[in-house]
Amino acid sequence: MNKSANGMKLLALLGLLSPVVIGFAASIGSSGLGPLDLARAIGESLGLLSPVLDEVDQAILLDVRLARVALALIVGGGLAASGVVFQGLLLNPLADPFTVGVSSGAALGASIAILLGLGGYTALGLGLLPPAAFIGALGALAAVHYLASRRQFAGTGTLILAGIVVSTTLSAAISLLKSLNEESVSTIVFWIMGSLSGRGWAHVGFSLPYIALALVFMVIYGRDLDLMALGDQNAKQLGVNTERVRRFLLIAASIATGACVAVSGVIGFVGLVVPHLVRNAIGPGHRMLLAISALAGGLLLIGADALSRTILPGGEELPVGVVTALIGGPFFCWLLGRGGERGEK
Repeated sequence: MNKSANGMKLLALLGLLSPVVIGFAASIGSSGLGPLDLARAIGESLGLLSPVLDEVDQAILLDVRLARVALALIVGGGLAASGVVFQGLLLNPLADPFTVGVSSGAALGASIAILLGLGGYTALGLGLLPPAAFIGALGALAAVHYLASRRQFAGTGTLILAGIVVSTTLSAAISLLKSLNEESVSTIVFWIMGSLSGRGWAHVGFSLPYIALALVFMVIYGRDLDLMALGDQNAKQLGVNTERVRRFLLIAASIATGACVAVSGVIGFVGLVVPHLVRNAIGPGHRMLLAISALAGGLLLIGADALSRTILPGGEELPVGVVTALIGGPFFCWLLGRGGERGEK
């Protein structure tokens, strides 16, 4: 009961913080436009206020800053929710959305697109790099599912091993591509490091349907995921078709991860840190865990992206994947240390 109450309080707190964080992050920049200008720009775009801001300021506030913040919210939420599912499916608090090699598949797809010179081509206002990365992510998922299904029982250990094999193979393929064309190395490396620079509403429109649909499936099967935490045998006795639920949730979480990586590159640790902290705070109930983790992950990535834009002098920008790694790396080490201490005891 106490954990449930904590969950509701935390969800309400994050809900109240969201407009503040979003407004603050969307107001950061070198143009001198602040929160009041952002509010006016939104009001003018909705027809609630008479036009005062010029078109350039409107574009900076709405099409650049607000679009980037919206994408950070969506990507962070998708990665965190996927982390909840992977940790629940694999019964491992150290699992994250990249455990089954989806990120490596997306990186390979993007690398091929860059190597072929397709990064600048557009389709409906969106570069061809995100679709190529998304196709690569789905290809990696298909490979992992095929390898795991070769065993009579595709348990958590089999999925992890298949993910390691696929991820290692695809990483080697990326290294091969970089060695074949040294001119594209810097572009590939920058994309793999993860960044929201230059992203807009087209990227939001591309990723949002996949992530939203995946979240719906995750919530629908949240109760089954609770029962599967008791072990497959117990879950089957309680009426859960564990193989089907595992397959659906694996596909949903991988699609969400693929959509995130396709528009932002590889941003690590959000799907590891956020679900673990939220689970410790509110308990293992997956439906509440998914809602809070998605919101917390989105706000974390918004904050990390704002930091990446302001931490370096002279207007230089640090890839947001580097910022999340600097945050998540020490946490990961601390988590491993805690696990070791418990094991010794």
